[in-house]
Amino acid sequence: MTITDTDIDDHVVTHSRTLKVNGEEHTVAVEDRKLVLDVLREDLGLTGTHAGCEHGVCGACTVLFDGRPARSCLMFIGQAEGHEIETVESLADGPNLHPLQAAFVENLGFQCGYCTPGMLLTAKEFLERNPAPTEEEVREAISGNLCRCTGYMGIVKSILHAAESIREAGL
Repeated sequence: MTITDTDIDDHVVTHSRTLKVNGEEHTVAVEDRKLVLDVLREDLGLTGTHAGCEHGVCGACTVLFDGRPARSCLMFIGQAEGHEIETVESLADGPNLHPLQAAFVENLGFQCGYCTPGMLLTAKEFLERNPAPTEEEVREAISGNLCRCTGYMGIVKSILHAAESIREAGL
């Protein structure tokens, strides 16, 4: 007997999962083994979260999970149910960029942009905890996010600039 892809697909078990992503509830029918990263990109169309190393090392897939940075490539969908997920798509308010996004544009905090969503979310949470960081503290905060293009100078400058802008705006 030969097993075909159709035979395997006929035996896939899906469950209905309700996720709160960027303040909105979404219900998806997926296999429990599906990763949050894949649900965000494939089922919800939120492609700002990037798949990088798929081992939790590079930070490209970083989302905020109950307000804390987390690697969506390491998290199964069942683990996310009942929790709040925030993706990079939540940062801008329509055409108005979040101060971090504006600072990254103004200070050339990205080149290819692949690491940028993870950097932005990591920096957002960090600045909420530390609104007046030093350069050394910024470097430590983003140390789990890899960038292969910039040498980090523009990224660090962008985060420091954003911190100042956020403080001045009273956000």
